[in-house]
Amino acid sequence: MDAGLIVVIVLLGIVLIGLAWLVLTYNGLIGKRNRAEAAWSQVDVQLKRRYDLIPNLVETVKGYAAHERETLDAVVRARQQAIDTSGVQDQAQAENMLTQALRQVFALAEAYPDLKANQNFLQLQEELTATESRIAFSRQFYNEQVLTYDNALEMFPSSVVGGMFNFEARAYFEMDEGEREPVQVSFT
Repeated sequence: MDAGLIVVIVLLGIVLIGLAWLVLTYNGLIGKRNRAEAAWSQVDVQLKRRYDLIPNLVETVKGYAAHERETLDAVVRARQQAIDTSGVQDQAQAENMLTQALRQVFALAEAYPDLKANQNFLQLQEELTATESRIAFSRQFYNEQVLTYDNALEMFPSSVVGGMFNFEARAYFEMDEGEREPVQVSFT
């Protein structure tokens, strides 16, 4: 066999292996990015569920605690802001504000025994608590998918492919510093 032919075959083999690696790495990054996007969609589903429950909760509380209008208005404003927000970081901030407002509504129940005993309120509170658990799980799952994707973008050699094709890192859905502190409730 001719030496030139051997060199051509070896070079062709190297090019094919490199091309196969490029395709596999690119497709792997696409798959990880799509899993992160799908996980975000699940967060969105749970947040929509939460948004749908809040007006019913506010209306129930209004019947018992009409003079707590400021607290109820804060929940309505926080809900609308969360609905209108887009982007992971802005969404996380809006959701944290909504969570704080909802905590204050549930704290109101302690001051109104009739409200605390109302079956509709208790059912809404239970549904909202279950939804909060689903949101927490969805946030955790989303963040795990983002971690996998971002790690692939930062690790060599897939970082080369990510840079070549302009893949961008995703933001985590993080808790606000204020959410880590206890809720301050005042009935004055």
